[in-house]
Amino acid sequence: MIHVTVQRVESEKPLYIQVNPKDNMAIVANAGGLPEGTVFPCGLKLLQNVPQGHKVALADLNPDEAIIRYGEVIGYAMSAIARGSRIDESLVRMPTPPQLSELPIASSLPQTIPPLDGYTFEGYRNEDGSVGTKNILGITTSVQCVAGVLNFAVKKIKEELLPRFPNVEDVIALTHTYGCGVAINAPDAIIPIRTIQNLAQNPNFGGELMVVGLGCEKLLPERIVPGGASDQIVTLQESHGFMPMVRSIMAMAEERLDRLNRRKRTTCPASALVVGLQCGGSDAFSGVTANPAVGYAADLLVRAGATVLFSEVTEVRDAIHLLTPRAVNEDVGRALIREMDWYDDYLQRGSADRSANTTPGNKRGGLVNIVEKSLGSIVKSGTSPIAGVLSPGERATQKGLLFAATPASDFVCGTLQLASGINLQVFTTGRGTPYGLAAAPVIKVSTRNALAEQWHDLIDLNAGTIATGDATIEEVGWELFHLILDVASGNKRTWADHWGLHNDLALFNPAPVT
Repeated sequence: MIHVTVQRVESEKPLYIQVNPKDNMAIVANAGGLPEGTVFPCGLKLLQNVPQGHKVALADLNPDEAIIRYGEVIGYAMSAIARGSRIDESLVRMPTPPQLSELPIASSLPQTIPPLDGYTFEGYRNEDGSVGTKNILGITTSVQCVAGVLNFAVKKIKEELLPRFPNVEDVIALTHTYGCGVAINAPDAIIPIRTIQNLAQNPNFGGELMVVGLGCEKLLPERIVPGGASDQIVTLQESHGFMPMVRSIMAMAEERLDRLNRRKRTTCPASALVVGLQCGGSDAFSGVTANPAVGYAADLLVRAGATVLFSEVTEVRDAIHLLTPRAVNEDVGRALIREMDWYDDYLQRGSADRSANTTPGNKRGGLVNIVEKSLGSIVKSGTSPIAGVLSPGERATQKGLLFAATPASDFVCGTLQLASGINLQVFTTGRGTPYGLAAAPVIKVSTRNALAEQWHDLIDLNAGTIATGDATIEEVGWELFHLILDVASGNKRTWADHWGLHNDLALFNPAPVT
């Protein structure tokens, strides 16, 4: 549970936020930061200028003394730090990550919370039992070689065919950089291959599978299509000229557009939602405002029977000791550890470690290291038991809160969550990013009032009001829950969809490229 203490003086209005009573530091909440000499009601006096989101020592700290935020050690003082001093990255020595062999498993399961009944949304039912929040034709590629032809064809489809099918929202090309010039049988090749396979079956595509291949690639189109049905594949090397290629794609697309156009939204239970959670451009407010509110909404979704995915291995690794106790059983706990261990080895092979995650923007936003970032990131998962674990690119087949292992990269994480079957994503940001996905609506939640004001036509929900005491975590969590239902129903449109801001798919391919 997050406990936020806000210290303010109404006339001057200086604010700081202490997340946990155990914390010996706090962050400055004021949009312009606070100058040297500022005094808070508790008597704390700033010894330096402290920018918004950056840290101030609440007590004198000795060299090597633990620096605590969220009630957890985020580092150790490199030298003596006086009360009221600014704590920046240069003063903090990062701790070692939790030992994976010593983690408690399924030892602290949350209490059972009553189900949340009666919540619905208007979605598109699919034959496999899944439900779409959009009605889109997604055309998959088996190899990057065909991307130019498909993009040309999609442009013509949108101009010449799509206006005849008003119930179809969009036509998108699922292009990527995989398919050939790769070690197709290497063990880790299963990650990009199953990602492509599962992307094609995202519930927002209505089960209308269509693959464009070249004809000589290593990833044969038949491996993407269940059963290898040839009537779902266009092979460009079989065409006599460029325009016949385009006409073949358009003819197959037209058949699918006709079927998709007959689909109508119907009332579906909230349990049909599969919601991905992600953060990007994180700052020191992420773990105080937006992520706790998302975590509260995640708990509501789980209570309503939905599936919720949280991800980003390097933003979980340093807080894994807080997650394995929430695993529903030993198998799920071991699966969490397995994914952390695999990623440790992956980073080691690249002569990197989890500290490579933190960006310059994260640091400008007040985060000193990946440990602090991780502790703020995992709050998105709420308090529900962790019901299952997905390896990268695996499709979700169960309800509840799931950890879907992905890199923290926004684009790769989004791609892998789409492969896992999300029909909507919630994305928190402190520094700001225009990120979006063509295949699923992305609700962007800001951590700060200043960002929501600056990007008034890009941010869908502002959680910054939590930091100023104008709203509670619970209030913003409920607001987000209702917004999710409205967006899933098509009643509200996200800003990313309004502007057509959609990032390219980015596969995770740890296997060799030949």
